[in-house]
Amino acid sequence: AYDEKNADSSKEAHKLTVGSPASEKHSEASDYLKSIVYGGLDGIITTFAVVSGAAGGGFGIEVVLVLGFSNMFADALSMGMGDALSTKAQNAAIMKEREREAWEFESYPEGEIAEMVEVYTKKGMSEEDARDVVTKMSKYKDIFLDTMMVEELGMMVPGDDENPAFDGFVTFSSFVFFGLFPLLGYLFTIGSNLSETELFGISICMTGVMLFILGAIKSQFTTQSWWSSGFEILVFGGITASVSFLIGWLVESIISG
Repeated sequence: AYDEKNADSSKEAHKLTVGSPASEKHSEASDYLKSIVYGGLDGIITTFAVVSGAAGGGFGIEVVLVLGFSNMFADALSMGMGDALSTKAQNAAIMKEREREAWEFESYPEGEIAEMVEVYTKKGMSEEDARDVVTKMSKYKDIFLDTMMVEELGMMVPGDDENPAFDGFVTFSSFVFFGLFPLLGYLFTIGSNLSETELFGISICMTGVMLFILGAIKSQFTTQSWWSSGFEILVFGGITASVSFLIGWLVESIISG
């Protein structure tokens, strides 16, 4: 209904789902959008940076493949573990802050209620309405605390189903999947008569296509159009890859004199 902006369909859908345990279905894939885009973009850029740097430096195909694959898997593992550990640390920090707010609520609920009333009045609510809403909400401690974490501190309390390790796995998998494409031109043409320049051209094309596809995938979970999102990622990745190639070429020129 939302995609078609059909209000009547939306009303019917809500009538059918009201009272069910999960009245509205949202894409679970969007929960991992950050890990998919973050891992995929870094995978393509990092691997192509190695390829373009090696090509700019005049290295052979074997060197490109060895450096590309070793760097890809090492970086993918590092990125995956980094994502998992950082998410775990962030969640722990949020829960620690929630414990502090819970203690303050138990010790002096009037003060916490007053803080929430102030938050809502600053957002445009009348003081009378804000006090009425917050006072009623304060009867339900968990709801009050979770709402306070968001409204006052800007922290979203992690759900029971959140899994930092799986987030890390998604980042790792996305990194490896998208990171493979800049190397495929070299991998599947071993023994061919293609020159290094032609192989590098194939790698550029495959990298560009996958950058655009990654952007198009991202657009499925945002309001941005698929072509705009794809072009955005393509431009960003192209600039980064160009810098890597120029650095490789420059270093090789300096060393060779």
